[in-house]
Amino acid sequence: MRLSALLSKINIEEIVQPAFQEGRTGPADPFITSLAYDSREVTEGSLFFALKGLHVDGHRFIGQAIGKGAAAVVCMEIPEIIDPRISYVRVADSRTVMSPIAADYYGHPSLEMVVIGVTGTDGKSTTSYFIQQLLRKSGKKTGLLTTVQFDLGSSSSKNYLRQSTPEATEIHRLLWQMRNNGCTHAVVEATSHGLSPRNNRLGDVRFDTGVLTNISHEHLDFHKTLEQYIDDKANLFRALPAEGGCAVVNLDEPRRNAFEQAAECPVFTYSLTDGSADLYAADIRPLTGEKSGGQEFTLVHAGERSELTLPLTGRFNVENCLAALLAVSSRPGEDLATYLPFVGDLEAIRGRMVPVQQGQPFQVIVDYAHTPGSFRKLFPSLRSQVEGKLIAVFGSAGERDIDKRSIQGKIASEFCDIIILADEDPRGEEPLQILEDIAEGCRGMERGKNLLLIEDRPAAIRTAFSMAGKDDLVILLGKGHEGSIIYADGPVPWDEEQEAIKALRESGYQI
Repeated sequence: MRLSALLSKINIEEIVQPAFQEGRTGPADPFITSLAYDSREVTEGSLFFALKGLHVDGHRFIGQAIGKGAAAVVCMEIPEIIDPRISYVRVADSRTVMSPIAADYYGHPSLEMVVIGVTGTDGKSTTSYFIQQLLRKSGKKTGLLTTVQFDLGSSSSKNYLRQSTPEATEIHRLLWQMRNNGCTHAVVEATSHGLSPRNNRLGDVRFDTGVLTNISHEHLDFHKTLEQYIDDKANLFRALPAEGGCAVVNLDEPRRNAFEQAAECPVFTYSLTDGSADLYAADIRPLTGEKSGGQEFTLVHAGERSELTLPLTGRFNVENCLAALLAVSSRPGEDLATYLPFVGDLEAIRGRMVPVQQGQPFQVIVDYAHTPGSFRKLFPSLRSQVEGKLIAVFGSAGERDIDKRSIQGKIASEFCDIIILADEDPRGEEPLQILEDIAEGCRGMERGKNLLLIEDRPAAIRTAFSMAGKDDLVILLGKGHEGSIIYADGPVPWDEEQEAIKALRESGYQI
């Protein structure tokens, strides 16, 4: 597309183009061949967005982008020395204008699919994956964008961007690829960062259905207050069309009113405790014997009762299942009965409640839980199913919400027999100080006995295994699917499940 066509919907504060330069050698309205916010991704004809980040200012890389072939630059400051061949577009915020520009560049692909957005503090990736599975099993070609993986309609791949909600240029490119691959539906994990107008990553995606899983203490380093965090998440529901839109809300979430009020379309509810919900799960019970590892429950809907089997543990997965069922069945023309037969075949997403078995006499589970809300749901469930000791290995992210650390420690100490604190993603913070922050909340635990601070995560895992005996459960939290641990000098490759297998084999366990 021509540059001028991409700028029609944004507020421009200043533009410097070759048409206004003496001896110009470039076109005044260049043909844009790609969008890039990382100078390393620039190719001939790119429109480069210079973004101001937390640690790095993209304006420093304008020259590098031009050297690699950028035809135009969107920036917040015009460089003192300009290239007479290049168009410079100055705006108030380079990041927020990426969304309308990317939507135009890729032809607004979200308008040509049914797009389902899932927000909340916990359960977003799992619920999104459940939704995709239900839709696919019913014959609908469905794409998926989550923290864990991307599926553009042809095959699934790991989320390589290390962002739960990618930047706007990536979002629209991925949706465009889904559309081109024949997808009729798309499921998008919609984070608070992505929904915030400060980032505007999702501002120009047309959502048809919005889902709220829950709300707990998270990301206040960015949002500053819980109220702002909730308000930013509610933008998903404000974006739903009044006609044809569909909102799905967890009736058990005390802060749900903000989301119900934000939606102008019909609101549907699900619950594990309130029979007035549109979908209610009653009599949840674990499977035993050869079928252990799953659970059964009675689904109540419009006075009808259905007995369902979910091949996954945890009451939170029943919640995720109800949210997914409502998301796919509440749209006009859909029927819940279509999807109920598929519940028994639902699979867990990578890094979520993954058992690791190498013949050891104790259980090992890898999970991504890393927020107070997820801890409150996870630990009671684990405590009820373990006969021996419950041993947890976890940490907390550096340069992120500090207040949640002691809350994590407090919750874990209420249910665990042994807690081993280890590096998660310290980033630029002092790793041991992060662990000390968590330890402050670990009430009634004795340092060096049942509360250990071991920064080195491989060593922490091995210590946990050495302390585990028959009928114990070791839960490894916070890393899940992630492929690295981020330190001050950069990421170190990491695979929690493989590290657990390696440690067990070193201890002599082998299937």
